[in-house]
Amino acid sequence: MKIVWTSALLLGCLMGFSIGVDMVQGFSFSMALQNAYSPFRVMEFAELFVLFVLLFCFVAEVFYRSFKVKKQNSDKNKTP
Repeated sequence: MKIVWTSALLLGCLMGFSIGVDMVQGFSFSMALQNAYSPFRVMEFAELFVLFVLLFCFVAEVFYRSFKVKKQNSDKNKTP
């Protein structure tokens, strides 16, 4: 779960930095936000498909690992 929170924190910091740099250059907040999301708007179907597959694999791995840890903890608690 630490990986998810670290990734989210990095994403937030980098997006904030990007928006801040755009605003220092004279863009409005809405234009700076639009510039931060523009790479995702021009992606083709194949690129979006690969992006979502990789995100799905990442999320599935996080849930699998957390399920595996919970199962190991419950098995340890059952043994006398």
